[in-house]
Amino acid sequence: MKTIVCIEPGILEKREVERPSPSAGEVLVKIKSIGICGTDIHAFGGNQPFFEYPRVLGHELSGTIASLGEGVDLPVGSSVYIIPYLNCGDCIACNNGKPNCCTNIEVLGVHRDGGMSEYICVPASAVVIADGLTFNDMAIIECLAIGAHAVRRAQLSEHDTVLVQGAGPIGLGTAQFAKVAGAKVFVSDIRKDKLKFCKEAYSLDGVVDASGDVNAQLAALTDGQYPSVIMDCTGNVNAMQSTFTNLAHGGKIVFISVIKKSICFDDPEFHKRETTLLGSRNATAQDFEFVVSCLKNGSVVSSSLITHTGKFSELFEDFNQWTKPENGVIKAVVEMDE
Repeated sequence: MKTIVCIEPGILEKREVERPSPSAGEVLVKIKSIGICGTDIHAFGGNQPFFEYPRVLGHELSGTIASLGEGVDLPVGSSVYIIPYLNCGDCIACNNGKPNCCTNIEVLGVHRDGGMSEYICVPASAVVIADGLTFNDMAIIECLAIGAHAVRRAQLSEHDTVLVQGAGPIGLGTAQFAKVAGAKVFVSDIRKDKLKFCKEAYSLDGVVDASGDVNAQLAALTDGQYPSVIMDCTGNVNAMQSTFTNLAHGGKIVFISVIKKSICFDDPEFHKRETTLLGSRNATAQDFEFVVSCLKNGSVVSSSLITHTGKFSELFEDFNQWTKPENGVIKAVVEMDE
């Protein structure tokens, strides 16, 4: 089968390898669509934590069940998406119902080879049948689940005013789920084209130009009260640190981004607000199920996120273009050649 490997930062290589066979408890999935995530782009650029080379990228995956390992009873040929977080089931986090931050977690495309291949073997527990959605929809369920999980972590309600920092796919997914929760939602970004996209594609309550005076803009938008929740999806240390002084008293900060740097904040500012600081990592099966229900009832949309598509056979050319901000990529999806 054909597979594409990130040999080192900036270098992808196409390889012919043996098609895997599912072991007991596993499923062989024929890949149909692959969402390109910030994780993939950061790995390609050499900026991804928890990462070693060479690695087959790709963890936003959909496909069909090709064959089954011993002990698995699923209908062959079914359309599925893959939950790419493989947890141990026996650590303190797993035992406390938080498999998304398992101490021994392996994420496809990060800790072990992912799905930028024609086929992949995964545990049967990672495969979910999802009728009524396109393969491209299913390929970005994981991306949307990140935002759904963060919103659930924040326990948002109609009483909240939320600033989502970063108008990339994670940020736009987070903003949509914040609206589903009933909150008033603003999105900030340094790129005016992304802010224009937000205004046109989503029913947000306002946008903030992050290249300007963010504090002043937030004061004007909230009558001086500031957001009760700030959710960062930028992966920018300065943006993340700004949350501590742009937050309402009694508010919450949720860091969805993960970066290879230390975050510093002024302790008196933190304490005078009695700030709650939360990290949000990955998602759970509950979040995936919620995403699917929202896609089916139309309260969240995926089509507006997918701005670029390409074929697996053309990935080398497309991938380099998709990493360039000037090309206006929000979300790219690779469709397998038939």
